[in-house]
Amino acid sequence: MINGKKLVVIALGGNAIKKAGEEGTAEDQFRNVSTSCEQLVKMNKQDYLMVLTHGNGPQAGNLLIQQEEGSKLVPSMPLDVVDAMTQGEIGYMFQNQLQNAFRRDGREIPIASLITQMIVDENDPDFQDPSKPVGPFYTEDEAKELEKSKGYIVKETRSGTEKNWQRVVPSPAPIGLVEAKVIRTLVGKRVIVITSGGGGIPVMKQPNGELVGIEAVVDKDMAGMKLAQVVDGDIYLVLTDVDHVFINYGKENEKPVRQMTTEEAKQYLADGQFPEGSMAPKVRACIAFVENGGERAIITSINNVLSALNGESGTEIILN
Repeated sequence: MINGKKLVVIALGGNAIKKAGEEGTAEDQFRNVSTSCEQLVKMNKQDYLMVLTHGNGPQAGNLLIQQEEGSKLVPSMPLDVVDAMTQGEIGYMFQNQLQNAFRRDGREIPIASLITQMIVDENDPDFQDPSKPVGPFYTEDEAKELEKSKGYIVKETRSGTEKNWQRVVPSPAPIGLVEAKVIRTLVGKRVIVITSGGGGIPVMKQPNGELVGIEAVVDKDMAGMKLAQVVDGDIYLVLTDVDHVFINYGKENEKPVRQMTTEEAKQYLADGQFPEGSMAPKVRACIAFVENGGERAIITSINNVLSALNGESGTEIILN
């Protein structure tokens, strides 16, 4: 809490930037970001302070394709540099459109997007068994062909109730934010900070203290949880493409969950209620935030932000 106002750390999912079925043109993405920012301005008017983070899976995957296809003409960049490039790309979109949304509301609010590095462990098991989907969906035949022709690691993933195939890359757990002090300073001065985009640029700390980038993508929800701890956030708000978390999703006995304790959430995870690569990382991040001192965590859609914060919608995760 800052000067009596609650600080909300908001993790924006890919649907806030690129919706399913869209090509992902700049026009598409600016339009989607603008819609999201209108909701954020309404939230800010309710006296909530905010820090933003966002995913980059579709953008990083598409940029990797551009790097590979253009490598005959110019040198391709490694994944950690691609992470940095998409942080700048998406950070600019949100900074630009959020500034415009506040101006339309008659207010000038200081906003800054910050390129952020996230420390990871080189011995993280995900380097041996990559799990993070990036880029477009493929049929099984397309995925297998890319595995042979380009050396991709591909896995079956799930989008809603449909199974697809995607390229996967290592997704090590975040350990610490390199720019933590800078972020805290800006937040303390009431700047809306857009940071840790795409989970941050994964770096490893060498014995001499120097940092070196590593090819991976950190999960944005777990990185958002780490960011929320850094800024002492009161509420962790995970925005996705559904209004609530569901159990038995896609089945006849599907049921929305309005509230669950951390122990209940852990049991649902153990029962396989939340798919990996989809809802499971979001729920784990919310559990970690609440168990480490956060007031509450919420999973909902961008259009339900205000009602979810008021306890009228979304799925709330609280301590037992």
